[in-house]
Amino acid sequence: MARAERGMDAPPEVVFNTATDPDRVDAWLPAPLRRDGGAPARVTDALGAHWETAGSPTWSARLHVRPTDAGGAEVRLELEADPPDRELDQLADESLVNLAREVGENLTPG
Repeated sequence: MARAERGMDAPPEVVFNTATDPDRVDAWLPAPLRRDGGAPARVTDALGAHWETAGSPTWSARLHVRPTDAGGAEVRLELEADPPDRELDQLADESLVNLAREVGENLTPG
């Protein structure tokens, strides 16, 4: 399993809504998890979501967003693959960089 964390200068709800928006998920979620138009397999709580693949190979991602004292968000992404991918740590980091870019574009008017 790989885990990456990143702070974002946006309200947690904006980060979560951007992450789970089917129109934006292709821009940040790893390709094996882009299923059913990118909709999460389930929303796990108010600011958590889980994606997973069926069949082989299996992949899963868990996203958790929590507020920070400064009004931004702390985002944690956990990726798992079967068989384990040696580059999962890098993929998790890149995914959050891409999500931060999508959040920034979501906040930019026009």
